[in-house]
This record gives sequence, structure tokens and C-alpha cells, in this order.
Amino acid sequence: MTDSTLLSGELKLAGRLDARFFALLTAIQSTGSLNKAARTAGYSYKGAWLLLENAASLASTPLLERVTGGKGGGGSRLTPAALALLDAWQHLQTAHTQFLQAQEDFLFQQPAWAGILRRISMKTTARNQFAGTVTHVDIGPVTAQATVTLPSGQDVVASLTAAAANRLGLAVGKEAIALVKSSAVVLVTDFAGYVLSARNQFAGTVSRVERGAVSSLVVLTLPGGANLTASVTNDAVDALSLTVGQAATAVFKAYAVMLAVAA
Repeated sequence: MTDSTLLSGELKLAGRLDARFFALLTAIQSTGSLNKAARTAGYSYKGAWLLLENAASLASTPLLERVTGGKGGGGSRLTPAALALLDAWQHLQTAHTQFLQAQEDFLFQQPAWAGILRRISMKTTARNQFAGTVTHVDIGPVTAQATVTLPSGQDVVASLTAAAANRLGLAVGKEAIALVKSSAVVLVTDFAGYVLSARNQFAGTVSRVERGAVSSLVVLTLPGGANLTASVTNDAVDALSLTVGQAATAVFKAYAVMLAVAA
């Protein structure tokens, strides 16, 4: 069993009876009260009643029956038909989970497929995510520097603490993802004879400009097809006269790069 989930799937019976519906049935069975069960499953009393009534109508058999008397003054319980549905759901849910796990185990036996899916499944606010291989690591007493080479041959240099590098187990040959926030990217259209100190400089072509109320997202397409996004003010867009098709260089410092490696 792996910690990373590459596959997911929603199980439904008859195209409409989902996990929430069966959570309602389970709650009715355990509480003996439709009112309590509705709250447990996140329904209003009326919503739960209408759902059960509609399902019963489609099944042509009652799913709920009233129980009168008793210490609490009565309640509700599942009919044999509802219990059969619940039993089928629990059986199928177990089989469904086992099926997904078996397919995920198969994917992890295909390194290329699994690697692609794991990179896609990573969720982060950083707009720029570059997958590559660590080709250089220099760990000092306090700080460390690592180079991630992309499939296109371009290098992304990251600066981090030595403790972080050791915790990640950074080593040459290890797969890594370089994350860079769009706000950390500076666009340059003319160096005017100057040389910048920033280690990461990527020349490309402006392929999209999305103008907002205050700032704009500028997408630069790099040689090889990778995209790099910069978040800049509208004033900067106007000052540089940024337009689609224009040549520009994206610049960001090594300390603006965050590295992610597979656990």
C-alpha cells in the first residue's frame, strides 16, 4: 500500500445511489431516527425524506418503516430491501477499494506512468512547476545549492538550507520538481548591456497576457515547449509594452526555488 493515491473513483449504484445516500441508511440503522440520521449525513430532514421516498419509488418497494411506541416514542428503521441494498453497497465498496488499489499497485510497477501521474497529482499554489533530475548538489555547513536539469536540457538552480537538503535526501540522479511562484519571476525585455546576478534566467517568447484589475499574468513559452508564468503589475506590462510574440527573459533567484522530491 502506497501513501500517494494515483487513482480515485466514485462508486454509485443505479447511477444515483452514492456514498452519501448509504451514509444516511447506515445512520438510520444505528440511530433508529431519520431526524438524527439526516443530521449525521448532512441532509435536512425534508431532504432526507424526499431522497428515500424517491429511491423507494424507483425501487418499487419501501426502504423505511416507522416504529411506534418504545422509550423514545418511536422512530424509523430500514426495511429488508434497504438492508439488502446497504449490504450490497458495503460488499461492492470493499471490492471497489481493492480494485483501485490493485490498479495503483500496477501503475507503481510502471515507473514512467507513475512518475507522470505523481507529478500531475501534486497540488500547490506555485504556478511554475518544473520536473527534472538533480544533476548537482553542493551542501555546505549552513546552505546548499542544487541543480535540477529539465528534459529540455535547461537547468533550474535552487538555494536552500543544508538541513532542508539533508531532510530531502537530495542526491544526483534523484527526480525532483522545482516550484517557483509567479510573483518571484521578473521579466526582462532588454538587458541594455548589463548582466544580472540571478542564477535562473530563461529566454522565451510571450505566448499569453492575462490582464487583471491590478496585475497581469504573463506566460512565457520556453524552447522545448515549457511554459513559465510571471505575475507583474499592469503598469509594468504597459511600460515594457508586453505583447504576444515578443521575446523576453524570465529571471528569478535561486532562493525563490522550492524543491519537492518523492517521499
